Amino acid sequence: MAEYIMKYLVSVTGRQNEFVIDSAATSTEEIGSPVYPPARHKLAENGIRCDGHIARQITRDDYDRYDLIIGMDNANYRNMLRIFGCDPLKKVHLLMDFTSRPGDVADPWYTGNFDATWNDCLEGCKALLNHWPLQ
Repeated sequence: MAEYIMKYLVSVTGRQNEFVIDSAATSTEEIGSPVYPPARHKLAENGIRCDGHIARQITRDDYDRYDLIIGMDNANYRNMLRIFGCDPLKKVHLLMDFTSRPGDVADPWYTGNFDATWNDCLEGCKALLNHWPLQ
């Protein structure tokens, strides 16, 4: 959800040329899958499309490819550091760390509460966009 929310926000603010936005899993469970149907539905409720998305796993090469790498929760954060080997350039962050309430994005996989996840992702993406470029 965060990928498509961020793409939407940079588009409506006219900043799409400043960003390359992509998402990748830290696990292998959903590789090759489209956006999970309830997440796709929540995005569509808010006028955001996510057609054509195919899940992939993050790679070590992604560390060099991107200026900033955002995780949704502490498990993602730990997995990314394991995959990358380390974070010497301090590129890896949690999305909610850009907000006034750092921590994990609500995980709908276990709760089914896609509203909470939408709210966290929207708040986090807006905050990240307001902090960019990072100092």
